[in-house]
Amino acid sequence: MQLKPSLKRLGSIVRAIFTFLFALVVLGVMIWAYIEGFQLATSMYGIISFGLYGLLLSLHVLSQSLFAFIEHRRMRARTGACSYTKTVGLTISAYQEDQVYLKECLNSIRALSYPPELLRIIMVVDGNSSDDRYMMEMFKEVFADQDTNCFVWENNYHTWDPTQAQQDVEMDVSMGPGGDADHTFGEDPQRKEVERLIQSHRCVCIMQKWGGKREVMYTAFKALGSSVDYIQVCDSDTKLDPLATVELCKVLESDPKYGAVGGDVMILNQKDSYISFMSSLRYWMAFNIERSCQSFFNCVSCISGPLGLYRNDVLQQFLESWYNQTFLGCPCTFGDDRHLTNRMLSMGYATKYTARSKCYTETPAQFLRWLSQQTRWTKSYFREWLYNAMWWHKHHLWMTYESIVSGVFPFFVTATIIQLFWTGTLWDILWILCCIQVIGLVKAVYACILRRDIVMVFMSLYAALYMTSLLPAKYFAILTMNKSSWGTSGRRKIVGNYMPLLPLSVWSAILLGGLGYTIYMESQENWSAPDKVLETQFIIFGCVAYLSYWLIMILLYWVWFLRLCRKHTQSYTLSV
Repeated sequence: MQLKPSLKRLGSIVRAIFTFLFALVVLGVMIWAYIEGFQLATSMYGIISFGLYGLLLSLHVLSQSLFAFIEHRRMRARTGACSYTKTVGLTISAYQEDQVYLKECLNSIRALSYPPELLRIIMVVDGNSSDDRYMMEMFKEVFADQDTNCFVWENNYHTWDPTQAQQDVEMDVSMGPGGDADHTFGEDPQRKEVERLIQSHRCVCIMQKWGGKREVMYTAFKALGSSVDYIQVCDSDTKLDPLATVELCKVLESDPKYGAVGGDVMILNQKDSYISFMSSLRYWMAFNIERSCQSFFNCVSCISGPLGLYRNDVLQQFLESWYNQTFLGCPCTFGDDRHLTNRMLSMGYATKYTARSKCYTETPAQFLRWLSQQTRWTKSYFREWLYNAMWWHKHHLWMTYESIVSGVFPFFVTATIIQLFWTGTLWDILWILCCIQVIGLVKAVYACILRRDIVMVFMSLYAALYMTSLLPAKYFAILTMNKSSWGTSGRRKIVGNYMPLLPLSVWSAILLGGLGYTIYMESQENWSAPDKVLETQFIIFGCVAYLSYWLIMILLYWVWFLRLCRKHTQSYTLSV
């Protein structure tokens, strides 16, 4: 009987070693192809060339798109009905939310097609001051005719101080009769009330002492305990499709090996600005190509906070370790959803994505707030990349391969850009800029076909946003990975952080310095030489093509999109 566990342990060790070697091979091939610079095709004088590294990246994009397409076919072919037998605890994390968004969120939850007797709704507000009370009042208003109860908790699960509580009681007793001599100091009495309310009422809103999103999520998960089969996560700025919960449940019910599933997150305020519009296109690509591909191999890397469903019995097993996560000795206060997904993957369970479950969520419309959000997400990405690597051997090799490729890609891009701007020619700089837009345009065209919507052609513009803003922000995120004070603020504080602009300034200085140096060096060349004459022609044609592309895209954006979708000129404000 003891032979089977031993063989299973041995098999796990062998698989871990094989996966590690596979990761080294993938990384080694990429580094070799990049450094060697082996050219598969080249023009006269080497002005235009296509190398092995470019071929590998092209194959990666092609493979990812193919598997995503197959997974979408699978989703559409899935015809199994929901059993409507599983109880679901729908948790809402709220913090200084805009009233309009919160009202839409609560109304969409009320309109869900899942049976009310199987659905519990718990909203936890991160803050218990009078300024936060409007969220509880709105919850009462929307669910007035339901089994609703609300409670203001003076603490949260991790701020209760029994020593201070004992001192307070002793002071009361010393001041006069009436003290409770049998008072228990080891446990917060309000905690029991919170758990009783959540486990005995259908709709509950808890206001608690501020502690961050992870604290809010922990309260809902901990208080629910084992009272439900599944736990659904939702943010307070999210508007759910009526069938969102039903479609998520279908996936988890289809296979006991599925531990979590996420849905398609779209942008609610895409018309607010150019930033929010580009984010809406990027979201579609991230979910319907990247995560759809991951779902094909049962290893979605992140179940997003606006729309996700977890097996509660598994989640409760790692709840404490999830909450108490540390990195380099510091508590982790961001990346809650990604780490929750990683914990599920570490248990050996598959994670899935379904485009049949949909929701809309708010995204930053101002550049600074958007950049702060992306910096925070990048911090959690690289931190969770290291944690995720420990469980590659428990899942398909695609998870290892994609993690390596996506993890090292920004560094290769950075090295290429800096090298060409400082040691290349003017044509080299123009050529890399053209290649970036051509790749973006090819992906955008494929997205147009897959989504059947011409609007995805604007996705090619995202490449410029990535190169000028996101790429340098990644390095700032790595250097400040242990700092948690520069995240996305609540809706009341739209923009208050200028720190993410620092790496953009450094990046601009590097590129402009390289461009100036290249122009100077090129001015010393003999432009009457045959190779330079041909290069001049390429530069002229390249500039015309590049500028024409941007003129056409800008014209399309302003004439077609902005006329159709009027741009909002004022930021959202709260009137409490």
